Amino acid sequence: MASFVLAIALFACESNYKQARQLSFSDEGPVAEAKGINLKYTDSGKIVSHLIGARAFDYSNQKFPYQEFIEGVEVYFWDEKGEQTKVTSDIAYRYTDMNLVDLRDNVVIITSDSVELYAEQLYWNQQKKWLFTDKPYTIKFKDGSFNQGSRFDSNEDFTNFLSRDNKSMRQIETKKE
Repeated sequence: MASFVLAIALFACESNYKQARQLSFSDEGPVAEAKGINLKYTDSGKIVSHLIGARAFDYSNQKFPYQEFIEGVEVYFWDEKGEQTKVTSDIAYRYTDMNLVDLRDNVVIITSDSVELYAEQLYWNQQKKWLFTDKPYTIKFKDGSFNQGSRFDSNEDFTNFLSRDNKSMRQIETKKE
């Protein structure tokens, strides 16, 4: 009988501990907050990305975990040749389980080979290395041509750019004979 009472007491204590722990975290609130973010990611001793942000919240305690950068981000990427691409936006969300980044408001990408993209919103699938949006955008390619529209899909270096519902200007080289 004493072992039965002890077992009930242990389970009751464990249950109370779990309840107390749950009370210490708000169901809707973040588990962490960061200010003055300056994060560098290296691979084989070389910096491959550098993220700068004023403030971020970590919601990894949610069923659909994410990180929120509400005061903007500035991210620099370097490729294997050491060439830099810069990405900025006023708001950013990173959905960790999906490897998806959602950039919002005043999104600007400037690549090392002078491609410039301006968008209201842009999604970046980190795993597939693919960018897409269904919001208005303007892109200027390195050859001087540009495209404006409301939807596109593209690989990261914009060599496979698929635009929908757009206006564009392309430069076509003609030969003089």
